Amino acid sequence: MSLTDDPIALSQALIRCPSVTPADAGALGVLAGALEEIGFTCNRLRFSDENTPDVENMYARLGSSSPNFCFAGHTDVVPVGDAADWSQDPFSGDVTDGVLHGRGAADMKSAIACFTAAVAKLVERHGAPDSWDTPGSISLLITGDEEGPAVNGTRKVLEWLADRGEQLDACIVGEPTNPEALGDMIKIGRRGSTTGDVVVHGIQGHTAYPHLADNPVHHLVQMLGALTAEPLDEGTEHFPPTTLQITTVDVGNPANNVIPARVSATFNIRFNDLHSSDSLAAWVRETFDRAIAGTNARYDLSFRVTGEAFLTPPGPFSEAISDAVAKVTGRRPELSTTGGTSDARFIKDFCPVAEFGLVGQTMHKVDERVATSDIEQLTEIYLAVLETYFKLSD
Repeated sequence: MSLTDDPIALSQALIRCPSVTPADAGALGVLAGALEEIGFTCNRLRFSDENTPDVENMYARLGSSSPNFCFAGHTDVVPVGDAADWSQDPFSGDVTDGVLHGRGAADMKSAIACFTAAVAKLVERHGAPDSWDTPGSISLLITGDEEGPAVNGTRKVLEWLADRGEQLDACIVGEPTNPEALGDMIKIGRRGSTTGDVVVHGIQGHTAYPHLADNPVHHLVQMLGALTAEPLDEGTEHFPPTTLQITTVDVGNPANNVIPARVSATFNIRFNDLHSSDSLAAWVRETFDRAIAGTNARYDLSFRVTGEAFLTPPGPFSEAISDAVAKVTGRRPELSTTGGTSDARFIKDFCPVAEFGLVGQTMHKVDERVATSDIEQLTEIYLAVLETYFKLSD
């Protein structure tokens, strides 16, 4: 049995490539070899930016017709930390007692192997997409930049596709979405995330003569207090309430008898579909201005937006995934928008997107691991989704 036919063996081969962001370490070559056996055309895409490292990506397609069903994921992984803390070599890909070990086992090299094996099984059962009564295409969009800056990865591959006039019609991202067991949860959207950086300026002086100074810390306390005084909302049908967390306040003043000249703070807002990053930026500025009205306080405010809130409304696409999960696992998954950000935030501008992968309990942790039985079941779930989407009989 080749790597193409065996999702566990392909998972092991991918894990054995130490592809810590932004290194590829041969992972895309391993995957391309497996995909080409099925008949995929693989495009290796290297993108660069003057401020970020070069990144290796790949777009592979099987078939030439629409609709084009895409599987998306990433071969890059987070650092292992202290390898001595692991019970096994973090890049061994060893299987022990039905458990696959290694960095990327859960997040998300095994899901990519499941993509590949599912398509191989589909082709074995029904033939290549161009031979179907109603032809279509299957593609894989794989980046090496998801765990990093996310500048030279999925976003630029999508731009490359748009420049070629190539369309995606639906997409599953293979992130580890399940909290406890395979079949728990499908992500049909994500909260937005924006980080604010504020610097408040004052006048330095002696603490014994505050009338000769202007303490920026006092102003900042008022400003941050106003931000956190009331909840932003109570949540929506598919999203939890928006949250605002202050993450740091920095003065850099070692002297207890000196009023500092400046103070800075950072806060992060995870927001639902009642807001946009622009509307929140306007709200923050208005809130700050009210808090310091009547004072001489001055501040600088800037934002770093990680992604906007988005939702793929429940419908035929999510039902197809839910039905496949229920068929294979016996569980009816929850449709959720919880968690952080993923590259689905870029794909949602091109086609309906949902996320479903393995159990995420050990992702980014020491001794990352996943049950081999889950890998086999996830392959069957992806296969069932493809058969439903393309209306292929069992």
